[in-house]
Amino acid sequence: MTKAPNELTIVEAARALRARELSVRELWDACHAVAVAKNPELNAFLEIFDADDAAIEAAQKRIDTEGEKAPVLCGIPLGIKDNIMIEGKIASAASKILENHKAAYDSTAIAKLKEAGALFLGRTNLDEFGMGASTEHSAFGPTKNPHDLSRVPGGSSGGSAAAVAAHLVLGAYGTDTGGSCRQPAAHCGIVGFKPTYGAISRHGIIALGSSLDQVGELGKSAEDIRILFETIRGHDPLDSTTNPEGLYPAPQVPAKLRIGVPRHLVEQEGVDAELRAVFDAALKKLEKEGHTIVDIELPMSSYALASYYIVLPAEASANLARYDGMRYGLAKRGQTLLDDYLESRTEGFGEEPKRRILIGTFVLSSGYIDAYYRKADATRAVLRKEFNDAFAKCDVVAFPTAPAPAFKFGEKSGDPVAMYLEDVFTVTANLTGMPAISVPMGSVEKEGKQLPVGMHFTAPHGAEALAFRAAEAVEEVRSA
Repeated sequence: MTKAPNELTIVEAARALRARELSVRELWDACHAVAVAKNPELNAFLEIFDADDAAIEAAQKRIDTEGEKAPVLCGIPLGIKDNIMIEGKIASAASKILENHKAAYDSTAIAKLKEAGALFLGRTNLDEFGMGASTEHSAFGPTKNPHDLSRVPGGSSGGSAAAVAAHLVLGAYGTDTGGSCRQPAAHCGIVGFKPTYGAISRHGIIALGSSLDQVGELGKSAEDIRILFETIRGHDPLDSTTNPEGLYPAPQVPAKLRIGVPRHLVEQEGVDAELRAVFDAALKKLEKEGHTIVDIELPMSSYALASYYIVLPAEASANLARYDGMRYGLAKRGQTLLDDYLESRTEGFGEEPKRRILIGTFVLSSGYIDAYYRKADATRAVLRKEFNDAFAKCDVVAFPTAPAPAFKFGEKSGDPVAMYLEDVFTVTANLTGMPAISVPMGSVEKEGKQLPVGMHFTAPHGAEALAFRAAEAVEEVRSA
């Protein structure tokens, strides 16, 4: 091997483990040592776990016994976002209100990973309850971007993205409510994915927006993402929102894709000019390789961000009502029961959760639910139809993942609207429930630093294979 073990992709590490070029213990130790050394400056992990000797030995024995038949993730160290429950481990969602909350059971995703023999290096940092696009809103300090420590890694799955980009782990899981895996992946120069809504169980995931949340994957290549996704996908009787098998027909995946580009959105004000030039150059390379670029119109997508920031706060205000100081989490006691509620929630929640709870309560209140929430919710059906109509002309729809490369700490934290605009290209996939992926397409220079930027592809419902193929096409032209 020419790479250090922690720098391998999942595919490369799995091959090395089966060829006896590397042991599970050596792979774990390499990742653990680098994580311990680098985490103090990155803050990608809220907690780095000690070695689980029994799990490491079991993974090694399974690989030795089963060889190529062993699951690909067997013996692979992964990062797990701190809102995905691992039995016996803290699951805080980066909030003071759950700072000491230990998970009583495994989420379905974790149970499937344990069954596959995967190893968990630690729990990764995030914006509190997944509310943010920079990981500045964590109650336990921000995560830093490995490419420039003065800049954010994106969010809310910024800890998972930074951990993969800095080679602390080979892959990681996050959650994606409005771009929370894809946007940090773009800022950190890795691949991030959000599957079709219902493709993966949400059982054991700390909820933010129940109709939007989905477990997402972060990795070093599109093939790694495919493996991470396939390992945990599938119907779950513990989650009634998971899709039954066969709901969506398997898509035809052509060697050469028709890529739809909504120029009116890409060229809107606020999109960094240098990033747009990199996006256009990447499209030209794809076209040169035989893929077809198709101009499309998505007029209702201009309203997606506004609709999202009505639907999401409404669902968040309902989901976060359970943290009341009575049943679990932080509990403060005042003179009255109302004081108990007020003091527990005031001290336990950060500024961003408070802001979204207030917005959500407002848009659901009598007299305003019709004016705001129901109209925003109705927009989702229009967006789904608009994208489905576009898919009659193209296989995937392409945008830049974010309107600009990673920004500096504090640059947008005082302006919530500017922060929300980070999601302008990613929220539509969550509103429509469609799969979407971000893949590195190049970099732009800012203040002497090369900052990665991503290309974003949205595919039809159930057509994850098309999204993976589009990401692979970008990887192919970049490596040519």
